[in-house]
Amino acid sequence: MQFGYTILYVEDVPKTIAFYEQAFGLVRRFVHEAGDFGELDTGATALAFSSLRLMAELGKNPQRASADAPSFEIAFTTPDVAAAVQRAVGAGARLVQAPEQMPWGQTVAYVADINGALVELCTPMGAPSA
Repeated sequence: MQFGYTILYVEDVPKTIAFYEQAFGLVRRFVHEAGDFGELDTGATALAFSSLRLMAELGKNPQRASADAPSFEIAFTTPDVAAAVQRAVGAGARLVQAPEQMPWGQTVAYVADINGALVELCTPMGAPSA
């Protein structure tokens, strides 16, 4: 088994893809011509988006994301969390939690994307101590 991708349900797929490109520097992998599905290249896996409308048409009951009551988060690692937060907020993200040094040494911040999804911006975790 291999983890292939995560799909978030959003109102406007092309607008969301453009936001993630601007806010986090990700690269568009694919957007379907109908605009109801798209993917971003994030390395070994993809971050994908499907429209709420399409999911409803497929018989699902999609829910909107809420950074204030999250059921998931997306995490991006970066050596400069403060700069990443500034870039994301400049692109339209909402600051949820300013960068903070955690007791285990990692710096962590949170923003909400334009759809309300919680996004963690953090330094990479170090290798466990022996």
